[in-house]
Amino acid sequence: MKHRNMRTVVRVGLLPAGIAVALAPAFAFAQDSDKDATTLDKIEVTGSRIRQASMETSQPVISLSRADIQKQGFTSVADIIQNLSAAGSPAISRADALSSGEEVGGQYVDLRNLGPERTLVLVDGKRMGVSSGGYSDLAAIPTSIVERIEVLTDGASALYGSDAIAGVINIITRKNFDGAEASAYIGQYGQGDGEKQVYNFMIGSAGERSSVALGAEYTKEDEVRAGDRPFSASSNGTFHPGAVLVGPGWTVDAHGTSAISANGVISNGPCGGGLPPSEEIAATRCGIGLGNSWTVNPGADPRDFANYHPTSAEDFANSNQQMWLQTALERRSLFANARFDLTDSVRFVADALYTHREAEQQIAGYPYRSAAYGTPMSADSYFNPLGRSVSFSRRTWEVPRNTVSELTTYRFTGGFEGSFDLADKPWDWDVGYVYNQNKGVKTGTGNLFVPNVEQAVGPSFLDTDGVVKCGSPGAAIDGCVPWNPLSRYGANDPGNLSNAELQKYLFLPSHDTSETTTQVYSANLSGVLAELEAGDLGMAVGYEHRKESARYEPDALQQSGLSTDLAGAPTQGGYSLDEVYLEFNVPILADVAFAKELSLDVAGRYSDYSTFGDTTNTKFGLKWKPTDDLLFRGTYGTGFRAPTVNDLYGGTSETFDQYTDPCDTSFGAASRNGAVASRCAADVPGGFRQEASGGVAASGPNTQSNYAYLSGSNPELKPETSKTYTVGMVYSPTWAEGLDIGLDWWKIRVDDVIAAETVTSILNQYYVQDIATAGSRFVRDADSGQVVDVTRTLINAGYQETAGYDFSVSYRLPETSFGRFRIDWKSTYVDYLEYKRDNEDVTPVEQRNGWVTGDWGGNFRIRSNMMLDWNLGDFGASWTARYYSSAKEPCAYDLSGGPECNNPDFSSAYTLEQPTQVRGSNTFHDVQFRYNTPWNATVSLGANNVFNHLGPTMYSDPSSSFSYYGGFDIGRFWYLKYQQRF
Repeated sequence: MKHRNMRTVVRVGLLPAGIAVALAPAFAFAQDSDKDATTLDKIEVTGSRIRQASMETSQPVISLSRADIQKQGFTSVADIIQNLSAAGSPAISRADALSSGEEVGGQYVDLRNLGPERTLVLVDGKRMGVSSGGYSDLAAIPTSIVERIEVLTDGASALYGSDAIAGVINIITRKNFDGAEASAYIGQYGQGDGEKQVYNFMIGSAGERSSVALGAEYTKEDEVRAGDRPFSASSNGTFHPGAVLVGPGWTVDAHGTSAISANGVISNGPCGGGLPPSEEIAATRCGIGLGNSWTVNPGADPRDFANYHPTSAEDFANSNQQMWLQTALERRSLFANARFDLTDSVRFVADALYTHREAEQQIAGYPYRSAAYGTPMSADSYFNPLGRSVSFSRRTWEVPRNTVSELTTYRFTGGFEGSFDLADKPWDWDVGYVYNQNKGVKTGTGNLFVPNVEQAVGPSFLDTDGVVKCGSPGAAIDGCVPWNPLSRYGANDPGNLSNAELQKYLFLPSHDTSETTTQVYSANLSGVLAELEAGDLGMAVGYEHRKESARYEPDALQQSGLSTDLAGAPTQGGYSLDEVYLEFNVPILADVAFAKELSLDVAGRYSDYSTFGDTTNTKFGLKWKPTDDLLFRGTYGTGFRAPTVNDLYGGTSETFDQYTDPCDTSFGAASRNGAVASRCAADVPGGFRQEASGGVAASGPNTQSNYAYLSGSNPELKPETSKTYTVGMVYSPTWAEGLDIGLDWWKIRVDDVIAAETVTSILNQYYVQDIATAGSRFVRDADSGQVVDVTRTLINAGYQETAGYDFSVSYRLPETSFGRFRIDWKSTYVDYLEYKRDNEDVTPVEQRNGWVTGDWGGNFRIRSNMMLDWNLGDFGASWTARYYSSAKEPCAYDLSGGPECNNPDFSSAYTLEQPTQVRGSNTFHDVQFRYNTPWNATVSLGANNVFNHLGPTMYSDPSSSFSYYGGFDIGRFWYLKYQQRF
């Protein structure tokens, strides 16, 4: 630290507010040699631009020091933050194998379950780059560069602008590093999979007038296969590993949910399509199996229909056996920072970061249905057993669908900062530039090119050289490789999909590209306007110009719609804005009875966007210390979130939505409500069952569709607006040094929410809420009644509102002969979490608190983390318990009551009489032991989820593609960490 006129005014980062006593020992204060006068360093705290002598402000902040981070077994910044009690459900968890789009492969965190796009992420107080959808990928930040992480759990648009609705995550990097440091981390699950490796090195030199540091980090995390965990080995969890509903009241033991197998099925054989059975073998089998589905006997000649049998349970496929429960991840990072004092009062500072992140996910081979793509097996195909056009189904088990998502981040910040005196009062200034670019490439394999499929199953013949070729004798099609989709998986027949040349012909890779760029020019000035009786009247003012641009371009193959991959259109656009902010810190009383300190903080920000116009947001904060031991605080602020590039300019894309059809006679609202059943009767046949992916009847609510629907952007969107309230206290008794108790109440309301309505909500509007206009927003097949077409666009409508309490206890006990103990306990209690999808009066408010569903993710009423830390000399240990309260989800089985549906009579305005099950609470325990060696190294051995606890089966797949919450641990994870300092 550098001292100037006995008032240190250097920037030491954004320090936590409201936990001054707990952190005070970590900071040195400059003192005048005169014992009667003490001058304190001035620091900038989170949520305020004014440097103050006190670390306590009116706003609640959670702080994780580097020491706290190293006592955890998590290897990424996102995982560390995700375990805070204030964090919501993972936006795209690593168990969400079926997710698609630009953001797949990244790691994102949201606060208060309001979405990651409503949580602002800063790096050293400056904006991090975002995707076209407004997501900040925390996987781009190497853990070795992190000095501490601070989370402002309060709205801060008045100071930081758009997106800071739910709060601000500020990642503060290591500065003025002197020496060298290297570390290695390796770990894996008790099942012997999911190995993680992290290696990093950092070297730096720091002097009085300069500092330079360089570092590198490499991370590799292996996949975990769904088939290697009992809860994900089949799509219906551990209780029903083989149950598949294939028709009304008919369950078969198929060990999966896909009616499309890797064996190849004829779906319009002699018993179907209105054609009489001409073969004797067929005549004796009609009606025995599933109707008109036939598959070849193992090892038999697929060209002879006498070798076929009706499709049975053995012909189903368990798609989970090819899926990954946890995506693989590999990351390489280089980083550097520098500081040069040009004069005693002016310095140059710069930071640079390069990260290349590669994430890989896998799902089962594509369930191809020729009828859906108009590619029947030709009557002239050499492999056709019937001699007439054949409709077929075949899961391409030989070629699982694989996606590799690469993202390269280039980040540079540079600028000048300094200080001066004006009228003998200190002022500080800085000007700077931020450049952040993310370039992405997503490579997909395992989807079929439909024109090539059409040729491969078209006319073919056995040529004179003994090779089956496409076309006809004398007119072979060059480059075409014939396919026999009726040949079983593992067979060695001609035309079998195991042929490498055939795979190359049918499966063309796709390459999506993306690029987002953030540029920020800023200037800030803060200082003391006047010395009042109660203290300094502080002021900060600043200007910011920001430019955001984004481009996401799906592969031309996907844009053409000729692939079995989801079709998508390009996204491209950008915007710019100019902002000015002003903040005052007004001391009102000091050192009087019942007011050791009373001060007011007022801030305002004016933002002018090139897209929608301007907006002004304000914030007021009050801090009152009646005594030295007790602090009361409160804030009120307005905020906003500007529409992202994807919101405004995103192209229309296809999605396989997860939804619940209210007309389903097994679990839909029609099964319990006569009015809904009456409305459905006009549109669906009797005994209607919703069709799930693979063409089978859905086994429960919120099932993935068998048809691709459309979603798109809206260039007319306006910004969301918000209001945030907090009231809290911090008690730090002098009679118990090291003890801090905090309690904060918070409330956030977001209006004009930018949201895409779900298929479920659109269907509910029409059938449940009886909104006639909603009937034009979807299309049902005239014969089957299935929803075959839905178009969803983004709208400004409805609101989100949530409120609750944060409670914390931190106690560093006095040192004893047994060592020193510290307790850190943080809990969040959510009072309510409401969501209204539109502005229709008849639309009920969704009460999401305490629910886990596929639409809503995991909304736990209580999350609580408690850590007990112990140190004695060179030895140390820590124990952490992570608690999630119980939650409800829609029942999938025992709908009228039973062990899996313990609340069948549940009713609410939104769900009507929805049979519900309550899943119990869950606690995961982590432990770590560490030793500081005589050679200046630290060795740590630990386990996350040491008791190998598994959460309950959750059929709604919250934040996951499996019957398990995507935020829960998937096994006991052991790790060893070695850190060497030089």
